[in-house]
Formats: sequence, C-alpha cells, structure tokens
Amino acid sequence: MGLLYSNQDDCQDGKEKGMKKVKVLVLWGYGINCEEETKFVFEKVGASAEIIHLSEILSGEKSLLNYHILCFPGGFLNGDHLGSAQACAHRFRYLKIKGKIPLWEEFIKFLAQGGLMLGICNGFQLLVKTGLLPGGPYLGQRKVTLTYNDSGKFEDRWVHLKVKANTPCVFLQGLEELYLPVRHGEGKLVAENEELLKEWEINGQIALQYIDPETKAPTQVYPYNPNGSQKAVAGLCDPTGRIFGLMPHPEAFNDVTNHPRWTRLNLSYPQGLLIFENGVNWVKKNVL
Repeated sequence: MGLLYSNQDDCQDGKEKGMKKVKVLVLWGYGINCEEETKFVFEKVGASAEIIHLSEILSGEKSLLNYHILCFPGGFLNGDHLGSAQACAHRFRYLKIKGKIPLWEEFIKFLAQGGLMLGICNGFQLLVKTGLLPGGPYLGQRKVTLTYNDSGKFEDRWVHLKVKANTPCVFLQGLEELYLPVRHGEGKLVAENEELLKEWEINGQIALQYIDPETKAPTQVYPYNPNGSQKAVAGLCDPTGRIFGLMPHPEAFNDVTNHPRWTRLNLSYPQGLLIFENGVNWVKKNVL
C-alpha cells in the first residue's frame, strides 16, 4: 500500500534524519477555529503539518493526494447555519477542483492510496454529514448525524471515555481509557436505525464511548454522557479504522497543564497526544 509523497525533502528534520516525514493537512476556513492547536499537536508527535484553506484545494494550489493524514479540526463551520457542518458537507460533495475534478473524487483517491482521516468535534460532524463515516458499504451515504445535546445547551466539560476492545480504529490502538474535554452544542449521535448501531458495535466501529467514571460502563446519564448520544457514542470509525471522528478534543489536552486539576491529579502525560501519536506511527509503519 503506497501513498504518493511528492516532496520528500520539504522538512529539514527529515533531511537530517535521512527519512521522510509524515505529512498532515489540517483543513482551515469557513469557521474552523482549532487549526493552530491541531497543527501544534501533530508537530509535537513528529509529523510535518500544514494549515491549508479549502480554497487552496479547490484552486488546485494544494492537493490532498500529497499528504498522509487529512484532519478536520473543531470549530463552527459556516456558523452552524443549517446545522453543524451541513453547508461544508455540500461543498465536499458537489464542488470541483479547478471547476473540473469533483472534490469528492479526490477524497476517494486519498483513501484508496492509504490515507488517514481524523475529524474532531465539528470535523466529526463534517465526516458524518458528508458520508465519509460510517464508511464501508455506506461510503457516501448519510446514515448517522450529530444533533443538539439533550441538555439543550453548549457543553464544556471533561469526560471519561472507554475505547472499545474490538475497534479497528488506527488512532486508538493500545488504548483503553481516556479523559478528554468536550465543548459542543450538537454532539448527540443519532443513527438511521437500531440495526445499524448493532452492526457498527459488532464491527468495532463504535470506537469510543462516554462512561461512568465509577462503574467504567457506557452511560446515558448526564453529565457523564454530555449530549445523550445513542449507545453513548463519543467516536465512530469506518470498517478499516482509517477514518475516525470523535466529539472530544484530544488536541486540547496536549500538555498536562491543560487540565484544570493537573497538580492534584499528578498527571504524567497528556492523554490527547496518544491519539495523534497512534496516527503518525501507523503511517510510519505502514506507508513510509
């Protein structure tokens, strides 16, 4: 499985070590507002990350096919008008690069050559509304959405999370539990029907769940489940594990001091970094 790498010597660190860098495209524009910290975290775990505006892709100035990881950060795409990420989802499906090549086809080519996709919060909403998730036989179809929290308000809190043991998700391999912040108003995952939820659970596509910190069991109880998401879903992946979307913000826990109680909890490592490390290490092992 080979991934196009058109610019092997674009990073001084890579030249010094005699090896290629994992290249990450961090999307920006139209209300995305977590691009800087997302770029910072990818670079902190050894990747070469670029913040690219969607217009640069549509003009042909930048190509998705020259990157290993495509990340859709958090934010408020188009001010959440028409629903979170809805307007941008239409751009992904119907706009064309240089007015000729459908952008959607570029996403399919990117996946075919072995690329990884990561959608965080607003980026997760974009993945499901575009049809990139849940993927597999449903690629391109909208089978699930993320809608208004049951609480009826914006939730800004830290949540306990459990990684499903059977998940193929590249970004979660070797992890069991996480403690990350959420900050969203539309994070409730709702599937088209119960049969699909059962299918995704069997496949391990329900990759990350909100849990009760005491029982360690998935929960619908607020505030442990901050939005009322079905099956307590906090993160969903495609059958290959290479496309992953989650509502919590791992990029917001990139240093132990990010946690409001870091001195009391005696934290030794920022758990958010683990997700990015897994993605970058997977590319190093399987692509470079």
